[in-house]
Amino acid sequence: MMPRKWLIGTTGLLVAGAVVAALAYWQFLQWADTPAGADADVVINFSAGESLATLADELALKNFMPEVWRFVLLGRITGADTRLQAGEYLFEQDATPRQLLNKLTQGDVIRYAFRINEGITVMQLLEQLRSQATLRQTLQAKDAHSLADELALSRASAEGLFFPDTYQYSRGHTDVQLLQRATAALEVQLSEVWQTRSERSVLVNEYDLLVLASIIEKETGRAEDREQISQVFHKRLADNMRLQTDPTVIYALGQDFDGDLIRAHLQVDSPYNTYRYRGLPPTPIATASRASLYAAAHPAPGDYVYFVAKGDGASQFSRTLDEHNKAVRKYQLGMTD
Repeated sequence: MMPRKWLIGTTGLLVAGAVVAALAYWQFLQWADTPAGADADVVINFSAGESLATLADELALKNFMPEVWRFVLLGRITGADTRLQAGEYLFEQDATPRQLLNKLTQGDVIRYAFRINEGITVMQLLEQLRSQATLRQTLQAKDAHSLADELALSRASAEGLFFPDTYQYSRGHTDVQLLQRATAALEVQLSEVWQTRSERSVLVNEYDLLVLASIIEKETGRAEDREQISQVFHKRLADNMRLQTDPTVIYALGQDFDGDLIRAHLQVDSPYNTYRYRGLPPTPIATASRASLYAAAHPAPGDYVYFVAKGDGASQFSRTLDEHNKAVRKYQLGMTD
């Protein structure tokens, strides 16, 4: 039979050991929820297949997480070490070890933003894309036609086929992936607007709507004028008149346009020159906002045939050529009758 004193002593040791273990575990949990206290934030590129121990070593080298073994142990205890997601991470200097693991398992990577602006051409868009160091550059396209081929678009030209918006992405995202998202977004917006088009619209399909919207985008200095400008173009189309809109001529000139549109430019032989050719140009001339898409599908009531910029962003609308010429003299030439 075991001596009573020995039994009491053994029990005491076990209790003491349990208390010590519990205290150590409590301290470990306290550490897991204590800010790292690093000198600065760090950015880490965590690769697929990389281990938590390797990441912990990298953090230690950056004086961010010196207690490597504890960080690895926390990952094993929580099961986080089997759910790590690759990517580029920003670890804030006051983050706790548990918060770091949560980021890694949730894939809370650094997000970048790329803005596709309203009224820009494919050439301008390609230039902006190539300036994004965080995007993986894969495109070889030099113009709207080669870009359409590279993206396997249904149109011969990619001009105007990207919806203006801000697109979030993470490092490693490709330029092609971003543009594919923008084309998909445009398809949704265009379809929605087309379904709500006004009975006053004379446009025959969604693509014509996009083409007209791109012209409205470039012609509009004030948002309130969009639908009235749309009315002018709709009336001209219905009456088989030339649209006679400067932005299409500027698009036709391309790099030859130096910022000063002169009378000789209006004679350029191009299907985009709406001073020479009737109807809409063959493609959009720029990206179009939702507001311009809506205006193209919802021309305002009225019978205006002309409009001219007043110099303050607004437009002066006229029903007759005589009224229009007077407006040109007043607002463009600074003359008074």
